[in-house]
Amino acid sequence: MELDPRTRERSMYRTLTGTVVPRPIGWVSTTGPDGADNLAPYSFFTVASVDPPVLLFSSGDRPGRPEDLSDTARNARETGEFVVNVVTEPFAEAMSETSATLEPGTSEFDHAGVERAASTAVEPPRVAGIEAAYECRLHDTVDVGSNTLVLGEVVHGHLSDDLLTDEGKVDVDEVAAVGRLAGSGYCWTRGRFRMERPD
Repeated sequence: MELDPRTRERSMYRTLTGTVVPRPIGWVSTTGPDGADNLAPYSFFTVASVDPPVLLFSSGDRPGRPEDLSDTARNARETGEFVVNVVTEPFAEAMSETSATLEPGTSEFDHAGVERAASTAVEPPRVAGIEAAYECRLHDTVDVGSNTLVLGEVVHGHLSDDLLTDEGKVDVDEVAAVGRLAGSGYCWTRGRFRMERPD
């Protein structure tokens, strides 16, 4: 099959999300100007920079919402703050539950029975018990076609001691992250292997 997005009648969404796999899931918490806490998963998520430390998630258009933005992207843009919680195995089902479409102002924390934990440097709460969470201040938003890229500079991090070696470094083998595939498909990061980079 050869694909030309300019002439293809069908969306490239299924092709892209079915082949760009697995994708880590950033579970993004925000607090809106009205004080309502929002929590939503984003598999269009990655590290954008390490100096300064910047994380990025991409939010698709939400027709019918103000500015056609998701609540998460709008809250981040209006308040300048959000928290990225890294989804691991114990939180997979709760994460999925927070992807439900709710009325604006309805908290996914409450809908899914997810406990809040206070953040240190920003107002939005993080997910209680999560092993890795990064408090962010808005660095920039960039509109790219049907999506809005939201970039946040990490201003404070929370890491479980269970993820760390005796030297205080992250032991990636202890990070039981959940990966997003396509449709209803997800994966565990249990099967791992190593290769040394060439000199």
